[in-house]
Amino acid sequence: MATEKQNPEVQEEEVKTETTPKKEKKKRSDKKNEIEALANELAALKDAHLRTLAEYDNYRKRSQREKEATYADAKANTLKTLLPVLDNFDRAADNKTDDIEVYRKGIEMTLAQLGSILEGLEVEAFGEVGDEFDPNIHSAVMTVENPDLPENSIAGVFEKGYRMGDRILRFATVQVTN
Repeated sequence: MATEKQNPEVQEEEVKTETTPKKEKKKRSDKKNEIEALANELAALKDAHLRTLAEYDNYRKRSQREKEATYADAKANTLKTLLPVLDNFDRAADNKTDDIEVYRKGIEMTLAQLGSILEGLEVEAFGEVGDEFDPNIHSAVMTVENPDLPENSIAGVFEKGYRMGDRILRFATVQVTN
């Protein structure tokens, strides 16, 4: 009877040892599946990340090309509008007339044409005699005494200034009264 009766603790251990390998195999299998799933997810995220980087790089390059093309197009359009003025100056230089008034009128018309082109491009000239001196838009190169003009006003203009909206293209070079 003693052989039939086994210690209950021993029986439990045997049961535990019998079920443990099955549970371990299942746990290992579950972990292996989980690792594979995570590896697949990581690979998919890596792929998506690399695609996003490639798309961004293509976008950056395309934007740079478009920016350069826009600049070149704007420059070409501006120069295209100035070519008739150049043609008129060429005609004036080739003019063999002795009549100075005809020559002067041609130059004045060409200057008026250039002025209208600049106006169309929203370029405005500034820096006239009598204007108040503003160091933000004028460059004073000389001072002079002039009782006919108020103090700190423009007495002479060496080069007109030009602006397009709020952007100064060239400062006016002027002579200022004391």
